[in-house]
Amino acid sequence: MSGKTHLGIGIITLAALCNKIPVKFNYSGIIIVSIASMLPDIDHPKSLINKYSLLNKTKHIKKFIYFILGLIIIYINFTYIHKQVLYIAPLLLFTVAFSNHRQGITHSLCGLIIAASVSSYLGLKYNVSNLIYYVIIGYGMHIICDMCTKMGVPLLYPFKNKKYKFFLNFSSNSKWGKAIEEFILLIGLMYVIYRLPVILV
Repeated sequence: MSGKTHLGIGIITLAALCNKIPVKFNYSGIIIVSIASMLPDIDHPKSLINKYSLLNKTKHIKKFIYFILGLIIIYINFTYIHKQVLYIAPLLLFTVAFSNHRQGITHSLCGLIIAASVSSYLGLKYNVSNLIYYVIIGYGMHIICDMCTKMGVPLLYPFKNKKYKFFLNFSSNSKWGKAIEEFILLIGLMYVIYRLPVILV
């Protein structure tokens, strides 16, 4: 699916779940869900996140940038901060650097668990209320949406490389696939507008 579709579905899901679980449909919630909904595609050099962070959208540049970022974090943490939990970040950056799109940890349950764990830690440490819920909504819906495509996702990576997808799926790059995504976003927009009087209370 396209980046805008993932972003839109993340926001639509937030609108559907707010007031049912401890999340709110406000600016901070929308921003966090939007970022989380794009995170799994960080392994793609032309994803929405990498579009603005990489000078050149190629696999080699992606590998170089994320590998160097990982080394920088290790150096800063080892020299100044001395927090073992921060070593998770460079490990993830190294994994992203050398993995291909939908063939690594970012599109797996393991990736979702790591994202949830890190967000839970940061939420508690910096008193960001219910951060974990927003991250799970955005990240989780991204994985579920990609299971609706013919390519599927390596749900059980690194234990299994098998791609999992729903019985009913479509090719996201096809004419019909793009039409389906546009239709979902249109219906979702109408639903959010319908829910606004309730979720903004």
